[in-house]
Amino acid sequence: MKKNTKRSLTLTLSPRERAGGEGAVPSVRIRALNDAPFNTRGQFVLYWMTSFRRARSNFALDRAIELAHSFEKPLVVLEPLRVGYPFASERIHAFILQGMADTARAFAKSPIHHYPYVETKAGDGKGLLEALAAKACAVIGDDWPGFFVPKMQRAAAEKLGVRFEVVDSNGLYPLHHTTRVFTTAHSFRTHLQKVLPPHLHELPNAEPLEQLKDLATLSKLPSEVTKRWPRASDEALRASPEFLASLPIDHTVKPVAFIGGSTTARARLDHFVTNILGAYDEARSEPEQDGTSKLSPYLHFGHLSTHEVFERLKPSPKWSPDDLGKSIGGAKAGWWKFPAASEAFLDELVTWRELAFNMSSHRPTEFTSMSSLPSWALQTIKAHATDKRAHTYSLQQLALGQTHDPLWNAAMGQLRTEGWFHNNVRMLWGKKIYEWSKSASDALTAMDTLMSKYSLDGRDPVSWSGALWVLGRYDRPWGPERPIFGKLRYMTSQNFARKVSVKQYVAKFA
Repeated sequence: MKKNTKRSLTLTLSPRERAGGEGAVPSVRIRALNDAPFNTRGQFVLYWMTSFRRARSNFALDRAIELAHSFEKPLVVLEPLRVGYPFASERIHAFILQGMADTARAFAKSPIHHYPYVETKAGDGKGLLEALAAKACAVIGDDWPGFFVPKMQRAAAEKLGVRFEVVDSNGLYPLHHTTRVFTTAHSFRTHLQKVLPPHLHELPNAEPLEQLKDLATLSKLPSEVTKRWPRASDEALRASPEFLASLPIDHTVKPVAFIGGSTTARARLDHFVTNILGAYDEARSEPEQDGTSKLSPYLHFGHLSTHEVFERLKPSPKWSPDDLGKSIGGAKAGWWKFPAASEAFLDELVTWRELAFNMSSHRPTEFTSMSSLPSWALQTIKAHATDKRAHTYSLQQLALGQTHDPLWNAAMGQLRTEGWFHNNVRMLWGKKIYEWSKSASDALTAMDTLMSKYSLDGRDPVSWSGALWVLGRYDRPWGPERPIFGKLRYMTSQNFARKVSVKQYVAKFA
């Protein structure tokens, strides 16, 4: 191990207040999950990368680098992939592995020791984190409030004998700046217009690997670790068909054209901003056009950050948060002072996405439950629970697109074959599942299962938010009251097809 000859920061033994400047981590984004102290005699700082799988614009990576500089120790980035997670499949595995290969290439050019680990049998990775943490000054994790991640981190915190911090790099607005849970997009948007501007000055480091010349280096990890938990092979990181076939995962859900990783994510972002964004406000509703960003899989797996997207959307390099308008009472347009199409996209990226993260972070157990629905929605669902359904379909029939509705079958066909489906169609897709299910809870289970199994952006707080929006979350009562739906927002394939072109879409995917 090569030791620093310089001290780049004053030794920091607790989360420091923001000192200002790109890359300095605001204290509001840092949470300690245990009471263990820092180990100043540790061999390295450990970053357990599970959700923000990228080497840039990442507050968690910035915090790990900050501590490594403070302790004058090397930085180890453990990026693991288990096989026992719910809905594990070749599709999801391949996307994650492609991203891991991307981060491996990025870190290979830096003094950071990147350690990708891929289980080949369920449970093989057990003990790896504890073994590395035992030799670490501190452990940094990703504060991502979805799927099994929070539960996994709480369990780890109980076992680790060294300080374990998780860092929020989810969005423009820090998750824990407020304890309030917002129940409508309008109320959240109004809040953001009042409190967000200062946070737009607090940026993660866009290129942290370019500023590590004085970081201590680690030539290798202890042999007792690498022998028991060997580094992922090149074949694994290539996500070769042979390697995927050897794993105990779902082999019926195959990889798709989406390629994982930050490189592909940034290329898609560039294509979107250059070729699509100008017409986004009109084209995004059309299923037959490439009119949406298609960034959700990359945001879900942390291959791309909201800050990176926001930087690309700025109308001018000279734009600053000081150019924002005054709070305009939660109106959708006009506050950002961006072009109209950019503001429409920002409302999806910031308001609606971060609204979902707001509830998932503050009500983690309730977030995926019908108990989180507003009282009016629960009342109308109960009142119409016994209404006769003209059609009901099993989960298998839904998965195979075997309904009487060609447009719905096309939506499911796109999801099943492409691992993603059009944003506008998703709302209709969910509404029809509710209409064709024996109960609201059955509908919620079906939406979750189909999204989690087939979609690259399933399992996300935004996906859950969308499923529960179908049942009234973030919505209002609608009239006239109808059978089955009651006061829930009502949608039909016929009305949908009258508003947008779907013939080619149905022909391609049904």
